[in-house]
Amino acid sequence: MMSYLFLLPAFGFFLLFVAYPMIKGVYISFFDYSLRDFSFIGLDNYISLFKDDNFMKSMGNTLLLVVITVPIVIIFSLFVSMNIYKKKEFARSFFRGVFYLPAVSSVVSITVVWGWIYHPNYGILNYLTGLFGMEPVSWLGDTRTALLAIIVVLITTSVGQPIILYVASIGNIPTSYIEAAEIDRATPWQIFRKILWPMLMPTNLYIIVITTINTFQCFALIQLLTSGGPVYSTSTVMYGVYEQAFMLGHFGYASAMGVILAIVIGIISIIQFKYFGSDVEY
Repeated sequence: MMSYLFLLPAFGFFLLFVAYPMIKGVYISFFDYSLRDFSFIGLDNYISLFKDDNFMKSMGNTLLLVVITVPIVIIFSLFVSMNIYKKKEFARSFFRGVFYLPAVSSVVSITVVWGWIYHPNYGILNYLTGLFGMEPVSWLGDTRTALLAIIVVLITTSVGQPIILYVASIGNIPTSYIEAAEIDRATPWQIFRKILWPMLMPTNLYIIVITTINTFQCFALIQLLTSGGPVYSTSTVMYGVYEQAFMLGHFGYASAMGVILAIVIGIISIIQFKYFGSDVEY
């Protein structure tokens, strides 16, 4: 009984601010809910979504963010971790702190810095490319470069936690396994593929699932840097939910978008658990 009493505050918070809004959101998605109307329309919101070119483009942008960002974050984080885990404690802590700093910094402050870097007139990125004779580019105002610019920012803010986890996980792998493989003349690639990668599978599973979910929920960067533009080239489903609900007042339609996003995230998470969880020992 005492254990449940200690759990009660967190459980109550979860019910009130997570479970209830989720159920309410699904309920609202079946209504034409605006500031002037609240009428049951069944599946009309969902049918309209798949006829909405802007929503389909936002979903495509979101999937593209996930497909590009998640593998790069995993590969880069693992590469950095493999190179710093053997260093002395001071150097290891320094590099972990440097890469983790964006994860604990304000999203607004990070976005302001990147907005200055990408500025077409006085941004440092155009200054550096100008040294090589390149013309200034409107990185956030051009449909060809805007989404790529968002991906770069998203990657830099996403690698901190994976690096911390990978360094800790690699450090916990018994060195006797690696030493035995080296005695048997295994190559570094064979050691990584046959020993390190399988033993990192629980960490891989967690990082892949969490990074995927966080990327699907990308919103603040989009709102502060591009507001979904130009021409919806950087709009994501999460930004579409915000736009429909709080800018246009279409709460039922926005709730339907949220439900679709939750279903997509759930399906992809199940696939990831099936594929990467098969080698995880619970």
